[in-house]
Amino acid sequence: MAVSMKGRSLVSMADFSAEEIWRVWELATELKRKQKTGEPHRILEGKQLAMIFQKPSLRTQVSFETGMAQLGGHAVFLGPDHIQLGKRESVPDVARVLGRMVDGIMARVFGHADVETLAEYAGVPVINGLSDSEHPCQALADLFTIYEKMRRLEGVNLTYIGDGNNVAASLLLTGAKVGMNVTLISPDGYEIDSRYVQIARSDAARSGSRLRFSSDPDDVAGSHVIYTDTWASMGQEAEAEERARIFKPFQVNNELVAQAGGAPIVMHCLPAHRGQEITDEVMDGPNSVVFDEAENRLHVQKALMALLM
Repeated sequence: MAVSMKGRSLVSMADFSAEEIWRVWELATELKRKQKTGEPHRILEGKQLAMIFQKPSLRTQVSFETGMAQLGGHAVFLGPDHIQLGKRESVPDVARVLGRMVDGIMARVFGHADVETLAEYAGVPVINGLSDSEHPCQALADLFTIYEKMRRLEGVNLTYIGDGNNVAASLLLTGAKVGMNVTLISPDGYEIDSRYVQIARSDAARSGSRLRFSSDPDDVAGSHVIYTDTWASMGQEAEAEERARIFKPFQVNNELVAQAGGAPIVMHCLPAHRGQEITDEVMDGPNSVVFDEAENRLHVQKALMALLM
């Protein structure tokens, strides 16, 4: 595909067209093959990536840092105590300074507005590595994994069960763009923000995607993919006990997977609280692709960086 994305930022999956999403996956496939066969692919030789972390990370830090090294570049880790984004120094000032020194910025933050502000002022591509509102890199890796397993996305039934959080938002936005049928199942009061529903419905009208929203944990029949996430995200620790009680019927276990019929693949963005949102039997079972999707964060994000930077 002849799609130029140089200089662009990825703040939200709403930023990318379906054609651009497929371009990321096309390059991710190529880079994954090269990484597996040991073929050099130093596309970003000499490039620098600043990595801003307000939240702890395993997959995000290792995948971006390792990815930059494999692409021939270098990543600079800026932890919570390094810059104190928006406290020690304003977000626009941080963006302006980093934009003079690096070729791209990845930000894993609490407030989504911080990523938007970084993208506005940096003058270099900014990648949302996670915010409280969205997790676009995760959704790109997830759907890439589904495509690897099923060789199609149009008409695939993805059912997300759990909190209507940042991961759910990005899955909904991405699935609607590429023609997947997306069902979100959440307890009453924990549904996804309606603004994402409106955006996704507009895209679904063009792609043929069918979107459904439910509060019934048994509403999984016909699912090709069952996806779950932690019930209490970072910053919601005080609600963890109450959420555990409310979300208990929404656990992904063998009984729930069986209700889907067939052999649905099971996904989780990690870290998982085993015995809460997902059982050991399912996460370690034959339907699970949890660690495949974790690995694909590396390949998809390498493609993103190569295309944007």
